[in-house]
Amino acid sequence: MGIYRQQRQALMELDKPLFCIAHRGGSQRYENTLRAIQHALDLGVDAIEIDVWNVRGELLVFHDRRLAFAPFQDALLVQQDPQLLRHTPLPCGEPIPTLLEVMELVGDRALLNIELKGPGCVKSVSNQIEEFVQYQQGNYESYLISSFDHVQLHKLSQRLPEVKRGALFAGIPLDYAACCEQLDAYSLHACIGFLRQGLIDDASARGLKTWVYTVNHEEDMGHLAAMGVDGVFTDFPEKVLALNEEFRQRHPKVEGSDF
Repeated sequence: MGIYRQQRQALMELDKPLFCIAHRGGSQRYENTLRAIQHALDLGVDAIEIDVWNVRGELLVFHDRRLAFAPFQDALLVQQDPQLLRHTPLPCGEPIPTLLEVMELVGDRALLNIELKGPGCVKSVSNQIEEFVQYQQGNYESYLISSFDHVQLHKLSQRLPEVKRGALFAGIPLDYAACCEQLDAYSLHACIGFLRQGLIDDASARGLKTWVYTVNHEEDMGHLAAMGVDGVFTDFPEKVLALNEEFRQRHPKVEGSDF
């Protein structure tokens, strides 16, 4: 093995296993669909991340605020008839799922990270989780709700404190992870493009998990593990799982992290 190849291999090795979160269900082509989520579950991921909008009272799983496919012509998602959306296939051929369908599929096989994308989600999402736990023998520990909208997260902490919360950041706050304490957050979700050791260390000192999005390259995974990051959102969960397995083979006595 040449020197460059040895150096690259070293960069790809993990200092510890990373919590593996399938970003938008874990498939770029089939993102936020039941097909993507089923594939990620079959791989054995630790968590599934999805995006949820309140569309006229219906909780739909979709990422963008506009619909960039026929027949909608860049129309705003929240202004559409939810039943029309449900019966119009995505470009990949899959339907837009509801939050309930995703919850039924995931069950307790992985943590479900529900990201609130638009306004007015707290009451509907809280009700959906409460009903599912009550009538389908679910468990509040199976869910984590995240958002860039920290106002909604604060409301959620008051309405449904049993469910973990993750504070999403697209930059580096002046006071690092301080606002997470006001939210009584479980985790800080940081952008890989805006990440500093100080932010990771501050989150850890406050008892928070640090999860980073969106991490698709093995070298980044190795670098983040060395920085002390706990988990990564990825479009390629098989890469994270493979590196985790390599770590466990090198360190067979090290127990996996408890999340």
